[in-house]
Amino acid sequence: MIFTESLKLNHVFRRLYAKGESAVGSFVVVYARRNGTDQNRLGITTGVKLGRAVDRNRARRRIRETYRLNEGRLKRGYDIVIVARTASIDGDFGEMQRSFLHQCKKLRLLKEEERA
Repeated sequence: MIFTESLKLNHVFRRLYAKGESAVGSFVVVYARRNGTDQNRLGITTGVKLGRAVDRNRARRRIRETYRLNEGRLKRGYDIVIVARTASIDGDFGEMQRSFLHQCKKLRLLKEEERA
């Protein structure tokens, strides 16, 4: 991921949950908030409710790939946390990408030319 670094600190996640905007979809929940820099920071969360470690890791890999493929379409300067939902484990990958982009559009994360 060219324009993105990882979010790792717990207090940053908590601040984003409390003060950021969110959009809920069938595959993922996306939280976003401006971070005051010129690059995005990404965090991916998979809860224990999703299943075994194998399933959680699969969901993380699919979310990371979805983000990577669409990274160029997103505005820069945001903290983004993506929370996996059950459908992200085995759901259709193309549908997952469309859902992710729809959530980003709701949060106004897409660049101007992508909104049309």
